[in-house]
Amino acid sequence: MYKWVDEKGTIHFADDLSNVPEKYRSEAEKRSSPRESFKPEVKEKPAPLPEVSQTTEAEGIEVPLFRRHELWLTEVLLNGRVRRYFILDSGASFTLINRQTALELGITVDENTPFIPVSTVSGVILTPLVTLKSVQVGRAELENVEALIYTMPSDNEGLLGNSFLNKFRVVIDSSTGKLTLHGVQGKPSPDRPGGYGKDYWAGQFRFYHRSLSELRNLKVKIEGQGAKSELPRVNNAIRYFENQLNELERKASFAGVPRNWRE
Repeated sequence: MYKWVDEKGTIHFADDLSNVPEKYRSEAEKRSSPRESFKPEVKEKPAPLPEVSQTTEAEGIEVPLFRRHELWLTEVLLNGRVRRYFILDSGASFTLINRQTALELGITVDENTPFIPVSTVSGVILTPLVTLKSVQVGRAELENVEALIYTMPSDNEGLLGNSFLNKFRVVIDSSTGKLTLHGVQGKPSPDRPGGYGKDYWAGQFRFYHRSLSELRNLKVKIEGQGAKSELPRVNNAIRYFENQLNELERKASFAGVPRNWRE
C-alpha cells in the first residue's frame, strides 16, 4: 500500500504505485501490507484491552503496538463495545472506520449527515463524517471523536488519526513495540490558556478555517456544474464546520486565548 499527500495536504492511499498520480510518485511512501486482513485471535466474548503499564499521567500511557510489515497497529475500543485493530497514522486529519464497523456501531447516515470531500485515485468523493461517542486506546479515552466512514485498501479495519491523536504527544518506540501517549493539556496558565499551548489552539483554528474554505469552494464548483443532488451534503458539512468553529471560538474566549492564535 502507498501513502501520498497532494498539494492541499490531503492524505491518500493506493494499493499500487501505478494508481498514484505521476507527479506524486517520487514522494509516495510505501507501506507494505498483505492482502489478507489483520485478524487477531477472536473469542466469543470481547477480551479485555491489553494490559498497560501503570504509569503516571506525566510519564504517559503505554499501549502495545502490533507490527504488520511497514505498518503499526493498535487495538481500539469504539463506543465502549466494538474492538478493532487500527493503523496508527499521525499524519491523517481524521480517524477512519469502515462501513462494517459503522454498521456494528449502529451509526446512521442520512440526509442530515455532513459529507466532506476525500480525494481517491478515481477522483474526489464525498465521504460521511460522523462523531463516535468514545475512542479508547489503552487507558487513554476521548469522547466525541470525529471519524470518516471510508473503506481503506487491502481490507484494513480502520485508521487512528489526528481527531484522536492531536490531544496527545505521541511517542513510538519501535524497539519495544510500544506507543506512549502523553496528554497535551496541562495546568492553565497565561501562556497555556485552557491548559493548551499556542501550537494546539492555532492548529485547531487553522484546521476549521481551511476545511470551511475548501467546502465553500467545492459548493461553488458543484453549483457551476449543476450537480444539485450533491449540494445538500456539502451544505450540511458547511453548517457542521461553522458550528464547530463557533464552539471553538466560545471555548477559546472563555479560556482567554489571544486573538492572533485564532487566525
